[in-house]
Amino acid sequence: MKLLALVWMTLSFSLCAAQSQYIKVNEFALEYQIAGSGKHIVLLEAGGSSAMTDWDPVFSQIAEQATVIRYSRVGNGNSTQIKRHFTSRDYADYASELLEKLKISEPVILVAHSYGGSVARDFAAAYPAKVKALLLLDPSSEHDVDIIRAIDLEQGNHEIAQIKLDDMKEGMSNQYLDFWSKRPLPDYPQINAMPVTVIVSVKKVENPSNLFFTEQGRKLWGEHWQSWATAFPQGRAVLTENSGHFVQFDEPQLVLQELTRLVGQLDQPQKI
Repeated sequence: MKLLALVWMTLSFSLCAAQSQYIKVNEFALEYQIAGSGKHIVLLEAGGSSAMTDWDPVFSQIAEQATVIRYSRVGNGNSTQIKRHFTSRDYADYASELLEKLKISEPVILVAHSYGGSVARDFAAAYPAKVKALLLLDPSSEHDVDIIRAIDLEQGNHEIAQIKLDDMKEGMSNQYLDFWSKRPLPDYPQINAMPVTVIVSVKKVENPSNLFFTEQGRKLWGEHWQSWATAFPQGRAVLTENSGHFVQFDEPQLVLQELTRLVGQLDQPQKI
């Protein structure tokens, strides 16, 4: 009976640890979940306008090998809803404060998808002592416009103008201010040397909606991230034709595999 009670208590604690909780960061309430345990702490950063549920396909599996935290940025999921613009740097500052409020003092492995990749790069540049590895899943890039224009300048400018108009139907969005209007383009040279992996979707689209999703656009997209990732001494780009933009849904095992690989790099004895 005692053994059964102990098993039940352990199971109950694990389930409770993974339940949604709320914490005040600045003036907002952010929903978050923490699960698992282990040597490493993984922070999950979702894509634009996405809730922390975007990590459902891999959250519990990551918890089997590390302590994992996921949360919904302000305005998303069940966090405080507000109509106000935040830049990727603003969100990075909030992520930093979230870790402080959770009393996380050691550097984390930051795993980010889509627009979360912009937040992650800002975070790594602004808070180098708080991150020890990056895993980016088809991250957003300010160089999207360059790829479109490189294929066909005239058509590209027309498509970009339309995308901007669509983007501003409800006011200036994060995409507009973080991508379309940033000049000069930030390449984040101040990010410390650390293990970095970028998983990039180069899946061909049957009827591309614009030049960015044409076969040539996919090729240039892969080359851009290959160049960015391999500039790091421990950088790696994984190009996949089996996933669309939501890699964690299409190929969760690939995400887990690359995270395990990053953990292995971190666990290797450091050369002096």
